[in-house]
Amino acid sequence: MRFVKVSVIIPTLNEALILEKTISEVSCHSPHEIIIADGGSEDNTLDIAKKFGLAIVKSPSGRALQMNAGAKTATGDLLLFLHADSRVDFKSYQKMVAVMRQENKVGGAFSLVIESENPAFKMISRFATMRAKHLNLVYGDQSIFARKEVFREIGGFSSLPICEDLDFYRRLVANGPTVILEEKTFTSARRWVTEGIFFTSLRNSVIATLFLLGFPPRILSKWYLAVR
Repeated sequence: MRFVKVSVIIPTLNEALILEKTISEVSCHSPHEIIIADGGSEDNTLDIAKKFGLAIVKSPSGRALQMNAGAKTATGDLLLFLHADSRVDFKSYQKMVAVMRQENKVGGAFSLVIESENPAFKMISRFATMRAKHLNLVYGDQSIFARKEVFREIGGFSSLPICEDLDFYRRLVANGPTVILEEKTFTSARRWVTEGIFFTSLRNSVIATLFLLGFPPRILSKWYLAVR
């Protein structure tokens, strides 16, 4: 089995409240490198990244643009795109590496867990994982990973203001076998808590559906505000 060098790419924009915890946790896995792809933070996000001695890439704001910028400088052979409010535990990280040592997978994502004791979040998490497994509809908070050469072959993330994750994963699936791991990625419940569980879930589903039907992403993006 071949050795896998993992480049963890974290897109950031004013994530000082949570970034130190995220970096500390992913650093425990000893990845090949951690790259902060920043979209113009005005808080001390970059100071935190510098404290850890991480590589910092600056780009125009926009998750797709930032992740592409991070991937462009990555020197690993596996790219893991980790949201600033998400984490992958040791078991999940090691499973990803083990699976990607094999030649037949071009990438994948994890099963989702929204970190909350609220039963509603457990149901939402299960639905998201089922949707990913059966429909190949994968959001970025499931921590998408892809071989670097495949990422480049398919042109990276499309420069969309929203749903760049759905678009990318569909193109990744078209390129070769992918995997939705049983192992988990854990993401913050902050958006659901701030905007309301029902509203956030409904809005996300409507945006995804309209995007898949060809509705202009620039309009859809106006319905999805930043939450920190």
